[in-house]
Amino acid sequence: MERKLSAIMAGDIVGYSRHMAEDEAGTYSELRSVLDELIAPTILKHRGRTFKSAGDGFLAAFPSVNEALDAAIEIQRGFADRTFNLRIGINLGDVIEDNGDVFGDGVNVASRLESMAEPGSIFVSAAVVRSAERERAKLFYRIGRRQAKNIPEPLDVYAVRLTAGPALWQRLSRPRQMLRRAAPYAAAIAVIGGAAALADVPPFRGISREISNGVALLSGIASVDVRPSVAVLPFDNMSDKTDEGYFADGLTEDIITELARNPELQVIARNSTFALRGRPADVREIGDRLGAGYIVEGSARRAGDKLRVVAQLIDSRSGAHIWSRSYDRGVDDVFAVQTELTSEIVAHLVSYVRVSEIENAARRPTENLQAYDLVLRGRDRYRHGSKDKDAFLASRTLFQRALELDPSYAAARAHLGMTYILDKVQSVSGLATDADLETGLSEARQAIRLDPNLASGYQALSFGLAAKGDYPGARQAAQQAVELNPNDPDSLMALAKAQVRFGEYANAVANAERARRLHPMAPEYYIYVHGQALYAAGRLDDADKVLDECLIRAPQAEDCLLIKTAVLTGQGKLADAQDMMARLVKASPDLSLAKEREYRRFGDSDLMERFLADLARARAPETATALKSMQPA
Repeated sequence: MERKLSAIMAGDIVGYSRHMAEDEAGTYSELRSVLDELIAPTILKHRGRTFKSAGDGFLAAFPSVNEALDAAIEIQRGFADRTFNLRIGINLGDVIEDNGDVFGDGVNVASRLESMAEPGSIFVSAAVVRSAERERAKLFYRIGRRQAKNIPEPLDVYAVRLTAGPALWQRLSRPRQMLRRAAPYAAAIAVIGGAAALADVPPFRGISREISNGVALLSGIASVDVRPSVAVLPFDNMSDKTDEGYFADGLTEDIITELARNPELQVIARNSTFALRGRPADVREIGDRLGAGYIVEGSARRAGDKLRVVAQLIDSRSGAHIWSRSYDRGVDDVFAVQTELTSEIVAHLVSYVRVSEIENAARRPTENLQAYDLVLRGRDRYRHGSKDKDAFLASRTLFQRALELDPSYAAARAHLGMTYILDKVQSVSGLATDADLETGLSEARQAIRLDPNLASGYQALSFGLAAKGDYPGARQAAQQAVELNPNDPDSLMALAKAQVRFGEYANAVANAERARRLHPMAPEYYIYVHGQALYAAGRLDDADKVLDECLIRAPQAEDCLLIKTAVLTGQGKLADAQDMMARLVKASPDLSLAKEREYRRFGDSDLMERFLADLARARAPETATALKSMQPA
C-alpha cells in the first residue's frame, strides 16, 4: 500500500436513476458520451487519474489542487450543453493507494462535499482554498460549516464561482505574470490614496508609497515583487533568567511562521533576521540589508505564569513607527498573543486581512503549554547544518518528550521526523541507518495526517523522499509546502531543486531567486541551486556570476565548483574549465562521471547528457578509481 498526498475529486450525475427510468437506452448512451468525451479526457489533461467510474459517479486524484480545480471547472462548463447536471466535491488530503484504488479520510471528505453540492456546482474544503494559487482567491465563497456523515468535526465548506468567462480560466492556467499582479495594487493606490487625503495617517502613506513604486516598476523597467516585505527581528529576552532566551526566540519564530502564511506579504526568513542579533544598527540599514520595507521588533518577558510582550512595526525607509502594542497575559495565552500580533501587523501592511488567514493563525497547535515549551527548546537546541552531535540528540529527546505529553502535536512530529531524516542524510550522529530514514518519513506523514496544512510536515516529507530517491514524490511534497507557506525559503529551494530535475527550468530559477530574496543571508547551498537552475535554463553568463559569488564565500564548495566547471565549458572557456575541474577533484576525491551519471541531478533530460559531456571535456575522471590511478604514488 502506498500513502500519498492528493487532491481528490468526487463527481456524481444528478437524477441519473430518473433519466434511466424515462429513457434507458438514450440515458446510457449520453452517460457513456459524457464519461468518454468530457470527463475522462479532461481529468487526463490535468494530470489526474480516474480511480473509480461506477454508474453515475467517478473518483479521481490529482497531483495538486490547482490541477483539480481547473479540471472541475472545465468539466462543469462542458456540462452546460448536456442533459445531465453534475455535482463535484474536491478535497486535499492523505490517501492510501492499493490495487489501483484509493482510500482514506481524504477520499471520504471529497465524497461528502460532493453530496452536499448543488447540481451544477463545485464544493471544496478549506484545505483546497488555502492551497490554491493566490490568483484563484476570488473563485471561492464560503458556504459555512456543515456536518457530514461519519465525520466527527463539521466541515468548513466553500463553493467555486462558475460565472466568469473563458478569459479567466485562460489566465488561471498560465504562469503568474507580474503585470497581472499590478492590477489589484493599482486599484489599492486609488483607495488608499483617497483615504490618506481625508486622514493623514502615517501607515497608509507608507503602504501607498511602496505600492506606487511597485506599480511603476511593473511598467517594464524592472521585474519586482510588489508585495510589502517585512522582517521580524529576534525579540529581546527581558526575563530575569538569561536561559529563558529560547522562549523569546520561539515566539519570534512562530510570529514569522504565521505571517509567512499570508500570500499578500513577503516575509524575510528567520535565519537572515536572526543573523543580525546583537548588531546595533539603524532600522534603515537593517531594511536595506534585508530588503525589507517594514521591520517588526519587540521583547518578551516571562515571569512565572505571567507574560509581557511588546512589539512595534517600523517603516524602514523613513524610520517612522507605524504601530506599537504591549500585551500582559498569562503564559497560557501565548497563542492568542501571536494571533493578535500577526493579524494587526498584516492589517497595517495590506489592504485587508482574509478571514481564513486569521482563523488559521488562531488555531492552537497544542493545548499542552509544556509540550509547546519543549518544542521551543528543541528548535533552539539544534539548527540544520550543525554537526554538534550532542545538541542534535538533545533536540530529538525534547521533541520526543513533547509528544509524550501530546501525541497529537503535529509540529512536534514534523520536527522529530526531520531529525531522523537529517541524521541519515548528513550523518550527524554517525549512527543513522535506512530504518531511521523510514522512521523520519513515518513521523512526517503522521504530522500531515494530524494537520494537513502544516508546511513543515511537507518540507520534512520532501527532504525524506528525495533522500530515498523518490524524486517525483519529493517534488510534489515540496510544491505542497510552498503552497501552504509561500514565504518559506527552504521549501522554495527544495522545490527549485526538484524542478531542475524535471525540466521546469524557468520555474526553478524564479523559485530560487525568490528564496534568496527572502533569505538574503542564506548558506552556499542556496547559491548553488540558483546557479544550477540558471545553467539549466541556458543563462550561462548569469550562472557564472552567481557561482562566482558562491566560490568567493566558500572556495571549496563542491557543488558550486561542479556547476561552474560545466558553465565554463558551455561558454567555450575550456582551459578555465579544466583548471576548475582540477580544483574540484582535489576538494572531492570521490568525484566521477559514473557517480554523476547515477545521481542524475538533471533527471533523464537531454541536459543531463550535455552536462556529462561538459564535465568530460573538462577532464572529469570516469571513475574514482581512475582518478586514484592517475595520482602519483
